[in-house]
Amino acid sequence: MLQRLGRFLLTGFANSAVGWAVIFGGLWAGLSGLAANAAGYAVGLVVSFTLNRHYVFGVRGPVSAREVLRFLAAFGFAYGVNVAVLLAAQSVLGADSALAQIPAIGAYVVIFFLLSQCFVFRPAASE
Repeated sequence: MLQRLGRFLLTGFANSAVGWAVIFGGLWAGLSGLAANAAGYAVGLVVSFTLNRHYVFGVRGPVSAREVLRFLAAFGFAYGVNVAVLLAAQSVLGADSALAQIPAIGAYVVIFFLLSQCFVFRPAASE
């Protein structure tokens, strides 16, 4: 499970880098901030789904609409937890505290990993 978590974290860094590249590329190309942000997140989610499905959880075969919907639901729930933890941490540390991001990101990673493993993707046959 630790190997899988490590691959999950690497995948997160990769899809973040791709998403940021799309955002900044879009801004450079003249997109509005909102449009560039939406494009970056859309591309990042596709990269995240693909890498998590194949590299992290070892799922092969055709992609089902149900699997995609479960992934988006898991992302949405984990992001909601992230925001709730961030707001709670900001109430203690201050609204502008960068440190408030740490527990929020940690909560997101743990929740999204567990949901991905138990709800979104079937476990790989061997590990």
